[in-house]
Amino acid sequence: MANWFECKIRYDKIMENGAIKKVTEPYLVDALSFTEAEARIIEEMTPYISGEFSVSAVKRTKISEIFWDDSADKWYLVKVAFITIDERTAVEKKSISQILVAASDFKGALDNFLEGMKGTMADYEIVSINETPLVDVYKVKLDGQPS
Repeated sequence: MANWFECKIRYDKIMENGAIKKVTEPYLVDALSFTEAEARIIEEMTPYISGEFSVSAVKRTKISEIFWDDSADKWYLVKVAFITIDERTAVEKKSISQILVAASDFKGALDNFLEGMKGTMADYEIVSINETPLVDVYKVKLDGQPS
């Protein structure tokens, strides 16, 4: 199971008008620890950022699964309530899960989520779908494979 960490990178970005602006961008990294997450994001970002940058924050997320779409350019966080019935008391219980979905727009996020949930036996209801500020998501690297 993946451990997803949100890492924030702070650096000087050259804007479209040529101005230099200090920005902080969030990325998601699959890592075993905070230390590994920081090392991974530094490794991933070094080729893309000229000049100095710093990791301004690393925090663990509650994302349980990611539905990928290579053609998408945005990330949406879908909160899902899985519904179970307690056999002894017959009371309905809901447990919330967070699933990250890649999509180009809101409808695409809903479609990709529903496609990813096909075959799921559990009852669920969508609580919310929100666009995230995430710039990119980096999977775990296995023996030199690209992320």
